[in-house]
Amino acid sequence: MPMEQPQAPPTASGAVHPGVDRAFFDRVDLHLIRVLHTVLVEHSVSRAALRLGMNQPAVSAALKRLRDLTGDPLLVRSGAEMVVTDVAQQMLEPAAAVLRAAQTLFTEARAFDAATSTATFNIAASDYLDPLFLPRLVTDIKRLAPLAHVEIHALTREADYRAQLAQGEVDLVIGNWLQPPDDLHIAQLFSDEVVSLVSRDHPAAQSGWSADQWLAAEHVAPMPTYPGARGIIDQVLSSQGLARRIVVRSAYFGLIPEMVAHSRLVLTTGRQHCERVARELPLAIVPCPVPMPPLHYYQLWHSRSQHASGARWLRERVKQTIAQL
Repeated sequence: MPMEQPQAPPTASGAVHPGVDRAFFDRVDLHLIRVLHTVLVEHSVSRAALRLGMNQPAVSAALKRLRDLTGDPLLVRSGAEMVVTDVAQQMLEPAAAVLRAAQTLFTEARAFDAATSTATFNIAASDYLDPLFLPRLVTDIKRLAPLAHVEIHALTREADYRAQLAQGEVDLVIGNWLQPPDDLHIAQLFSDEVVSLVSRDHPAAQSGWSADQWLAAEHVAPMPTYPGARGIIDQVLSSQGLARRIVVRSAYFGLIPEMVAHSRLVLTTGRQHCERVARELPLAIVPCPVPMPPLHYYQLWHSRSQHASGARWLRERVKQTIAQL
């Protein structure tokens, strides 16, 4: 008598998934998919364990289960680094989609209650903003949502914020763009005048300068956010057929004012940031002699969070914090 073959689980329409049986789905749960997504994003078992709040052996055990399920190593060594395999790369977005769907199913179906929410808000922000902005934003979030978690991510040359938003790794991106991307939702937060910051002993602080003198000065600028990128100041100069002399670049924008205070370096950025740091250091704010449009700061988010109540609450907190400053 022939043995009865196990039936595959039905689809939403009542059909079955060919070649996939119930035993397979019994071995997969949401936690395992979360581990998969985090390991692939972090390229590291140890970093994934920290982000998940798990111990490393538990993540390694989950990764072994995933390798058994897929028949693929998922993460392999390349020199001193770990890289994802081609199979794993193809699994990244589907895993993110499953996690987003689960969040919608169990969280976003209910109204957001800040007082009881244990959500994690992931914010990627430029440090060109007013230095008080992020501290005050975090304080405001924790005051209203004391059980929530906040993770602040840097906008660096290694970060692809579009992919991070699309995959749910980041909820909100805050920064300034000459032309903000048109494939994301955008809300302008504020505009700021472009000025230059110099040491109080700099000649320009005493007698001003011409456009030629400003262009020939020793400028310091932040590191480009991706290879070949130019900042807003240099994009505007290029459109006028001009170029300044940048002699120092720094990946740490917050350290630049200290460099400027004790040298002949010139930092050109928004007035609001300059006014904050000039109160603490021997710095002077001087006009930029080359015409510059205002700097416009925006918050950006993906369509996936457009109607999510928690995400809407977060965007409102950002607006309120900016308004208070």
